[in-house]
Amino acid sequence: MANDTLVGNVSDYPVSTKKRFFIVFLLFITVVINYLDRANLSIAAPVMSKSLGISNQELGWIFSAWGWAYAGMQVPCGWLVDRFKPKYLLASFLFLWSIATIILGSASSFFVIVGLRFIIGVLEAPSYPINNRVVTAWIPEQERASSIAIYTSGQFIGLAVLTPVLAWIMTNWGWGAVFEATGALGLVWAIIWFFKYDEPNDFKGISKSELDLLNSNGAETNFEETVDVSKNNFIKDFLYILRSKKIIGICLGQFALANATIFFLTWFPTYLVEYHGMSFIKAGFMASLPFLCGCAGVLSSGFFSDFLLRKGYSLATSRKVPIISGLLLTSTIVGAEFFQNPIAVTVFMSIAFFATGLASITWSLVSSIAPKRLIGLTGGTFNLVGGLSAVITPVVIGYLAGNTGSFMAPLMYISTVSILGALSYIFLVGKVERVPDYK
Repeated sequence: MANDTLVGNVSDYPVSTKKRFFIVFLLFITVVINYLDRANLSIAAPVMSKSLGISNQELGWIFSAWGWAYAGMQVPCGWLVDRFKPKYLLASFLFLWSIATIILGSASSFFVIVGLRFIIGVLEAPSYPINNRVVTAWIPEQERASSIAIYTSGQFIGLAVLTPVLAWIMTNWGWGAVFEATGALGLVWAIIWFFKYDEPNDFKGISKSELDLLNSNGAETNFEETVDVSKNNFIKDFLYILRSKKIIGICLGQFALANATIFFLTWFPTYLVEYHGMSFIKAGFMASLPFLCGCAGVLSSGFFSDFLLRKGYSLATSRKVPIISGLLLTSTIVGAEFFQNPIAVTVFMSIAFFATGLASITWSLVSSIAPKRLIGLTGGTFNLVGGLSAVITPVVIGYLAGNTGSFMAPLMYISTVSILGALSYIFLVGKVERVPDYK
């Protein structure tokens, strides 16, 4: 029974534990809150912009402010993730961005809103590199895509279920209440994360058999023991990452995926209200349907990818087939502009959001490709390029839409970028294997 000894000074536990599933649950709730704090502005925007006299062009810059900060901080935050434990790092940043979110509910001018969204973008920047660091430590390779799919689905489930709730809150208590409610939720979860999360070797109640399973199947449970962060050189490490064709390929693909996702997180409710004449409540419910489809796409992608891997297909095939298929299918979003019927519009948007979900296991490739010592920095670089879409897309859509009364040009832009993203995975990524560290 020596093989089943429990760590963390705990006794009388079952022989085999599955604590890694609890960790995935923690990540799931974290992503729900993360994306609510990204998307709450899109829900409040139609009422807020009219209340404060904000134009479409100004609204585009407000949406973009978060993206500037989020993208710009990815690489420094990736460096932080390589040096500090997720237990402390995520709890601190989550607590602070929730405070800023609550304050946003009382903002009354364009420049104050831009400033607060910029601060929230800075504070949210480490979130996905931290998630990737946690998965790399806790999840074996054959479960990684499905685990990433489960926690990533939180962004869609949370938005699908809570978008109508937030629309209702706004209708009854005003747009500021949307930020106050989501910020308060984040404060509570920051405290829960701090007391519930820990590294595999320090986690209370985990069995040695589960640790053996992790260690023998690609999980990196001993970062502190196997990775010498003292040799980290920020500039040298960053330039080394930028020379890898594989990392360039996944970064470009991530921009394309995030480009479509950012549309749904920013302009989508405004698109339904302003360009298809839906009421706020109806737009809230109509917007929730594509989010549910996105959730279905994420879960289908992750479990299908791990199924292919268990059946003996290569890691490249298992991971890239859902991603490439999803990006190509996302390009059908342009079909929505050929119809004025709200149901037809919702159908096209639902197909496109299902497709973005299908492509969303991209982080599984970061875990498999990044040099072990530079998992955080690689994840930050990857998310930097993806985060640039949050800078570029809202502004581009705002100017392409203008005051023309048509949304064809913005949807054509999203469609074209999605196809280019699929091509980057086909021609640049190649074989999926860990990039070696330099000597």
